[in-house]
Amino acid sequence: MSSAVTASRSRINQLDILRGASLLGILVMNIISFGLPAAHYFNPLAEGALSPANRWAFLFSEIFANERFMGLFSVLFGAGIVLFTGRISERGHSEAKWHFRRNFWLLLIGMAHAYLLWSGDILVTYAVCSVWLFFCRNLRVRSLLVLSGVSLGVHLLGYVFMSLSLPYWSAKEAAELISFWKPSAVSVADEVSTMRSGWFDQMPRRFEGALAIQTVLLPFIVFRATGMMLLGMALFKAGVLSGRRSRPWYARLAFIGLGMGLLIAVLGIRHGDQNNWSAEQCFFQNGVFHILASTPMVLGYIGVLLWLCKTSIGTTLEGWLAPVGRMAMTNYLTQTLLATMVMYGHGLGWFGEMGRAEMWGIVVPIWVFQILWSKWWLGRYRFGPAEWLWRSLTYWRLQSMRLGSADSP
Repeated sequence: MSSAVTASRSRINQLDILRGASLLGILVMNIISFGLPAAHYFNPLAEGALSPANRWAFLFSEIFANERFMGLFSVLFGAGIVLFTGRISERGHSEAKWHFRRNFWLLLIGMAHAYLLWSGDILVTYAVCSVWLFFCRNLRVRSLLVLSGVSLGVHLLGYVFMSLSLPYWSAKEAAELISFWKPSAVSVADEVSTMRSGWFDQMPRRFEGALAIQTVLLPFIVFRATGMMLLGMALFKAGVLSGRRSRPWYARLAFIGLGMGLLIAVLGIRHGDQNNWSAEQCFFQNGVFHILASTPMVLGYIGVLLWLCKTSIGTTLEGWLAPVGRMAMTNYLTQTLLATMVMYGHGLGWFGEMGRAEMWGIVVPIWVFQILWSKWWLGRYRFGPAEWLWRSLTYWRLQSMRLGSADSP
């Protein structure tokens, strides 16, 4: 394989590079949830018209980040299941035992993250999806692609049917939807006041949000996540994610994926603008645009990054971006810790004070910190702190942090 990025039995560096890029990109959308009332994540006009700077920040996040990097993260989680269970099988151990134990602890870590720190956690969803994904690990590429298409199709149809059902909603249900989409000044002030209060006072709102994601909204979320994870399993088995295709192949993937995704994303924004981002026309319809745009955009990002891996830039990506991916859980949780300490009342209490553009002043420093810290840490230790804890719990034995020590089990 002619590539500037190497692959070894213990690590596949292309996966780490992709994971690092997705982890950093996730913060582009999550910072909106960390720093603004919930409606802003879905409705750019939740509190009125955007300034020019905030409009540009919205356009960037909506086109390039919304569900794109989380989709890429899900693709890599699916690939990770195939990789992990395959290595366990090679060592003669029970795939089911270690897979389910590993994801049981992921579930508990996610629950702690959701209820103690931030309700927008995704780890619980991943742990839930891992249950049925385990039984797909030995399927062929074509079967995985078909199942992926079915899962994403169900997710898409859910939004379509919900949109078509809106005229038949009761007045109360429609009013609740509109009040969430465009909250009153009193509701916004209450949310801002709560999140600027102490950690304990935030708990009821955090608990309510986390519980909603893990119950009422979970059917919507798991179909999307499962579809992308199955796609990741297929792409890994086909050698796409490990860089086994040629540079021209990745260039075509990037061109087609980004071309389709950008076109659909722009059409989605145009649809929102033409309808003044009303709940009736945009709550579910724009979800359709997101679904249709995100999968080709994810494939486009994979194409771009793995094309770069086959150039001289690949060595740079391996040196600086791969460590971020190797410490993905640590960095994911650290993003929450850093952002909430800036935005919430147990920290600086800046929740609701910054616009979309201003929050890039938080995003970029966190990126720089995580890139530098990940490289420094992995130059001295085998795992990130959260990865060490996860592995130690999975194997029920403290793992050695020393470089060069043997793996478990």
